[in-house]
Amino acid sequence: MSNSLMKSVVVYIHGKGGNACEADHYRGMFPECEVIGFDYNAETPWDAKEEFPLFFASLAKKYSSIILIANSIGAFFSMCALSGIKIEHAYFISPIVDMEKLIQDMMGWAGVTENELMERGEVATSFGETLSWDYLSYVRGNPIDWYTPTDILFGENDHLILQETMRAFALRIGASLTVMKGGEHWFHTEQQMNFLDRWITHRRTQTGKTV
Repeated sequence: MSNSLMKSVVVYIHGKGGNACEADHYRGMFPECEVIGFDYNAETPWDAKEEFPLFFASLAKKYSSIILIANSIGAFFSMCALSGIKIEHAYFISPIVDMEKLIQDMMGWAGVTENELMERGEVATSFGETLSWDYLSYVRGNPIDWYTPTDILFGENDHLILQETMRAFALRIGASLTVMKGGEHWFHTEQQMNFLDRWITHRRTQTGKTV
């Protein structure tokens, strides 16, 4: 067996507006692993369900184990698409864990009723999101089913997900939950990134995920 088959791989999946190059940030925390970013094209969970498993199946042929780091909607797509893929451990940063509730919230922000969305199919909003009846219907009919050992990092001031929603989700899937006081949905400041780095290092120590 070659060395490449013996090594673990860390896959980073970015959120909206992010890119695969963000994976570089995590190399120092996983020096014994290959660290790569997944430059996916999917914009819907059903697209992710087609694209993500193919990519991860190819990695499973090359590496002994897979560790996942996923951000925001990247975590949502991962949970929708990868439940059938063997992943050793997952680290989720500000994951979208209740997309139906988020869509309903955005409908409220935009002043769009459910009947209106159903009749129109899609509605563009002033805050840059396009509401979709197909998307809402899909997430209602395809609830998240996730069993991979998971750690979640969440910002106290996340404007997309309520803290009680995140706590309930973490409890349901048996994940650890760390809440950063004053943290936002987007972890990007020096203070936030330092907190994120300490979180991953601590959780790896606690769970024994050193390979």
